[in-house]
Amino acid sequence: MAKALFLIMSGKENPARADLGIIMAARSVKAKRYDDLKVMFYGPSEEYLAQLSGTALEHFNILMENKAVDSACVAIAKNSGVDKKLEEMGVSLMPAGERLAYYVNNGYSVVTF
Repeated sequence: MAKALFLIMSGKENPARADLGIIMAARSVKAKRYDDLKVMFYGPSEEYLAQLSGTALEHFNILMENKAVDSACVAIAKNSGVDKKLEEMGVSLMPAGERLAYYVNNGYSVVTF
C-alpha cells in the first residue's frame, strides 16, 4: 500500500469538490485504504472549512478523530481571518510549503481537490 496526502484547495467557489475531498479522505481512513493518509487545507478551502456543516463536517470530525488532518496554511488562515476558528476546530496552522515538501520528500502521493 501507499501513502497519500489529500491537498484540499477548493472552497466556496466549488463546495462539492471540497466536500468530496473531505468525504473521500474520511472514508479512506476508515477503510484503511493507504498505509497512511494525511489531509492539508490550503487556499479557499480554509475559509470554507471554518464554516463547514452537515455531512462534510461529520466526515471532517472522523478525520480529526483519526489524526488524519495535518494542517492548514498559517499565512492564508491569518489573512482570511479564520485562524482562530480553525485552531478552535483543532486544526494546526503551519507553513503550507514546508508541509507539502515534507510529504513529497517522504514518498506521499498528492491527491488534489
